[in-house]
Amino acid sequence: MKTDTLALSVGDPAGVGPEIIAKAWAALRETGPVFMAVGDLQSLAAAGGGVKVRPVTGPVEAARVFAEALPVLDLPLQSPVIAGQPSSAHAAQIIRCIETGAGLALSGAVAGLVTAPIAKAPLYEAGFKFPGHTEFLAELTAPAPYEGARGPVMMLTAGDLRATLVTIHQSVGSVPAALSVERIVEAGLVTAQALKTDFGIAAPRLAVAALNPHAGEGGALGREEIDTIIPAVEALRARGVDARGPSPADSLFHPDARATYDGVLCMYHDQALIPVKMLDFWGGVNVTLGLPIVRTSPDHGTGFDIAGRGIARPDSLIAAIHLAAQIAARRSAS
Repeated sequence: MKTDTLALSVGDPAGVGPEIIAKAWAALRETGPVFMAVGDLQSLAAAGGGVKVRPVTGPVEAARVFAEALPVLDLPLQSPVIAGQPSSAHAAQIIRCIETGAGLALSGAVAGLVTAPIAKAPLYEAGFKFPGHTEFLAELTAPAPYEGARGPVMMLTAGDLRATLVTIHQSVGSVPAALSVERIVEAGLVTAQALKTDFGIAAPRLAVAALNPHAGEGGALGREEIDTIIPAVEALRARGVDARGPSPADSLFHPDARATYDGVLCMYHDQALIPVKMLDFWGGVNVTLGLPIVRTSPDHGTGFDIAGRGIARPDSLIAAIHLAAQIAARRSAS
């Protein structure tokens, strides 16, 4: 039976994931959106500061008990958790939680998947072959049909800013060689499509950031704009996307500039992440575009340094839950 319930994978149990999930439930229990945690019930109970948890068999039962207790699809850990101390011994369960949540979303049993943070190093030690959540979810959902431009493309949102990335987790020095007309066009098409289907913007305007200062200063500060980004913008426009740029990044993110576009395509990680976190450090959300499932996550990491201290803030996770519910509702209505 299809429900509006979201699945929420717990992430690394030694991080702040269990704590912020418990806090998010306490904040949303009366109003929703309804979600079901997917992970180890005992670690959630231990980190929840007295929050009542209840094992459930699926999303329908989770919706029934949500107002009374944090519903958990229990996938028990095989070794103890010490807050702040990640371990590769937990890797198999962390991966299983993500796989389970993605499977529930693919089947339509849940409306979407929200993922609490994972740490990559312990997973790599256990043989995990993906750079992160985004790439793993792309692999898990690859067999499923999806109309339109296929991702994954990472978007970060904060307030009225929606910023997508052409390159993600790679060194700044490697970015110029990684950029290509095809890669920029692909990211632009996915972004424009998602602005329509997932954000309800009928005629989205896409700003495209330059790579170099002053947009390359006519080639004096680099030729990436001339050789790669301008041709990509022209190709996007030929495909019907209202794309503009490349524009110098230092003038793209102030309020007047943001009023001129609905999404901005950034060339590398910090070009997008710095303005997002300046605009709303606590409430930013990571959204994966171009997948057959809805997926969001908080815009922060595992917080091992503060895990177990009861001080982690759930703002970003709560924002991610709200955004996942909104996107799911738009997709369902279309």
